[in-house]
Amino acid sequence: MSSKFPFLNDPSGHDAFIAERTSHIKPQYGIVLIYLLMGIVWVMFSDALVFIVSDHFAEITLAQNLKGLFFVLVTGALLYLLISRAYRQVVSANHRLLASYEQTVRGWIRVMDQRHQETRHHSERVMQMCLALARLSGRFNDKELTLLKCGALLHDIGKIGIPDEILIKPAKLNPEEWALMQTHPLVARDILSDIEFLRPCIDIPYQHHEKWDGSGYPQGLKGEQIAYAARLFAIVDVWDAISHPRVYKEAWPEQDVLDYLQAESGKSFDPAVVRLFIDNFSYLKQQVAALED
Repeated sequence: MSSKFPFLNDPSGHDAFIAERTSHIKPQYGIVLIYLLMGIVWVMFSDALVFIVSDHFAEITLAQNLKGLFFVLVTGALLYLLISRAYRQVVSANHRLLASYEQTVRGWIRVMDQRHQETRHHSERVMQMCLALARLSGRFNDKELTLLKCGALLHDIGKIGIPDEILIKPAKLNPEEWALMQTHPLVARDILSDIEFLRPCIDIPYQHHEKWDGSGYPQGLKGEQIAYAARLFAIVDVWDAISHPRVYKEAWPEQDVLDYLQAESGKSFDPAVVRLFIDNFSYLKQQVAALED
């Protein structure tokens, strides 16, 4: 039997029966109601049972004590089961909600990649490689890796505010066009800061064009002023940009790409991140091999 709330469904007949009849009751109310009903039944019938079993004072006293202990144990176990069940339902619903958020984000990214005419799988590729690089760094816990993953996928969300004639221009941008292009991290900041569940992912979209020597944009941050996640993503994004063809250029040979990244150590990139990237380049390439065009 199916409940109108899918997360209450259970393959066992008993749980399905309970779920169907309590689906309209909030979990906290259901727990209290079951507890009260059990308590009322216990109070009404347990004393009568004690007097039926014995009419001696000492035996009655012992029976009352045992009855009270039994009630505490049974109701404690019942509360544990009811609360555990409600908690699992909440966790399950939360996981589905997070999955729907990620599907929404990936939908945005597919639209952005299509509009920007990037190489296929660009956003997925840079996300996977940045995630692998972050794990190699040993500086992120699971929650931080999840935020990094989201930020990497959304790194160019601000380009939604850039006109097509600039975004997909098959030639070098003039100074006015370049100035407008440089506003896309600010657009990303404005978009993401207004969305509560995406706000913690803002570092990469907002800072991945900052440079180690302070010559980047939009804030001109320098060195460790730049969030570490953005420093990791910056080298991955540049690797992807020059390793693959774009509307305005051909792909670079692999050795030329690595030489360029090394030359930019201490300029565009954190030197420690450059070493980490180059020392593990073969491994990092394997993580995105399936996404190569």
